[in-house]
Amino acid sequence: VGRGQSGSSQKIVAAEMAGQEAARQRHLNQDTDGEESASAQPEAWKIHYEKSWLHRRWSSLLHKDKQARKAGQLFSGLLAMNVVFLGCAFISSMIFNRVAITLHDVKIFFSILKILSLCWIIYYLLCTSRKPHAVLYRDSHAGPVWVQGSLVLFGACTILLHVFGIGYNISHIHCKSQLEILFPCIEIIFICIQTYLLWRHCKDCTQVQHNLTRCGLMLTMATDLLLWLLAVTNDSVHKEIESALKGNGNSSCTCPNTTACRVFQKGYVLLYPFNMEYCLIGSSMLYVMWKNVGRRIPPHHAIHAKPKFKLRGVIYGLLLGISALLLGICIFLTYQIQATSSAPNQEALVLYYSYYVVLLPMMAVGAVAGTVIHGLEERELDTLKNPTRSLDVILLMGAALGQIGISYFSIVAIVATNPGDLLDRLILTYAVSLIIQHITQNIFIIEGLHRQPLVEDPDARLAGQEPTPPPVYPLEIRQEIRRVSHAYSHTFGRLNWKRKALKEISIFLVLCNIILWIMPTFGMHPAFENGLEKSFYGYSTWFAIVNFGLPLGVFYRMHSVGGLLEVYVSS
Repeated sequence: VGRGQSGSSQKIVAAEMAGQEAARQRHLNQDTDGEESASAQPEAWKIHYEKSWLHRRWSSLLHKDKQARKAGQLFSGLLAMNVVFLGCAFISSMIFNRVAITLHDVKIFFSILKILSLCWIIYYLLCTSRKPHAVLYRDSHAGPVWVQGSLVLFGACTILLHVFGIGYNISHIHCKSQLEILFPCIEIIFICIQTYLLWRHCKDCTQVQHNLTRCGLMLTMATDLLLWLLAVTNDSVHKEIESALKGNGNSSCTCPNTTACRVFQKGYVLLYPFNMEYCLIGSSMLYVMWKNVGRRIPPHHAIHAKPKFKLRGVIYGLLLGISALLLGICIFLTYQIQATSSAPNQEALVLYYSYYVVLLPMMAVGAVAGTVIHGLEERELDTLKNPTRSLDVILLMGAALGQIGISYFSIVAIVATNPGDLLDRLILTYAVSLIIQHITQNIFIIEGLHRQPLVEDPDARLAGQEPTPPPVYPLEIRQEIRRVSHAYSHTFGRLNWKRKALKEISIFLVLCNIILWIMPTFGMHPAFENGLEKSFYGYSTWFAIVNFGLPLGVFYRMHSVGGLLEVYVSS
């Protein structure tokens, strides 16, 4: 029996070993099959499936449409580039060789460009925009209210400027050409019709006559840029008015009515920067229209909820901003009263630069604090492609170069002459503070524009409905919910603190930029009155430098207000 039991146990062990060997062999076979199938799988991925005719036709049409759009943009851009280069050649020839190319020749060339632009604008208003399906989409981000309001304001001031110019030329008609009266009249007509176009159609995404519309927009934009460049470099009228005011004018060309001539002269000098500002705004709006030609906006981009502007909970930044605004208005009125009676004395200039020396560092500190808070926020970066936001950033950075350039020229002049009086030291401190303030504010605005706006709690939209009874959970789950809710409240409280700080900083910077926009816009130009840079660089060179940077500086302040308001609302 013992031998039988041991024999049966040996058979069982042998059967188990045979079964294990068979299972091992099957496992190896499965691995081998898996490797063969894995090695054969990439071959299956290489199978080319024939696409349908409709899919290939639709892809071909999209590709051709994209190519046509790029070709149209390239051709119209080359047209604008050639027109700008030709105008720059005329202006440079007038500056360096006044005998061969005179100011009358340049104005005749510019009048031709204005007439051609007016022909296209009238055709667009009467024909293109009225065609069926001409404007199927409108860009909600293009042409905000503050840009349109600034365009109308600067356009009205530019028209008034040319009215003063016409009056000044009529009072000197016995010694001036009649073309001097014709040129401002053409300019007034051009400004009126262009302002109407930009006011009514700046949001259009034109879907018909793409190439003609692009070329017309580029021609008009090139005309505005050349008008701005001519206004920057042409100092002949300013020299004539300055010599007349000092009593050094030509005796053969005097004005019979001294009072009227003085009014025309003062008004022309006061309103001269508005012309350059209008040209810059018009060029930027025309560029946005050019980018939107042929653009198709998806429905989920066209319809979106905009956050509302509210001043709830903002106290300290609002009070500081209002204080800076009121103090700046008082300094502005004091300066203007002295400038009207005579040239501003040194006390007025010291008061002006002292105000800036105090205000600019405060703005820089606020911008740095806001940038740090942006880095501590839980909001994610908005990485979606947004052409309007990209253009805002480019305009913000480009416009900042105006005042930064003037500041660097002032620093070089002051350091080279090594003056020691109080006014020159204030100007040096003002120039350095202005550079720092521009850089810090740009970083703060750009960081804020690239943050996703905070949305309201979706449960708030269910207000007014009957609340559903909360479900009953076990004790452990209720304790976990209570712990998570406490952590969420703590996080939400910190978020509220950050949002409140960002709103305080934003509203303070908005009010500060408003007063810094008002001062140079309405005739406060100490850079012209201060004689250090003028004597160091020469009248014509310093005139070109200031007229290049001053309108950009005004445009920067205005554009900063719009960007800061967006940062405030999105916070």
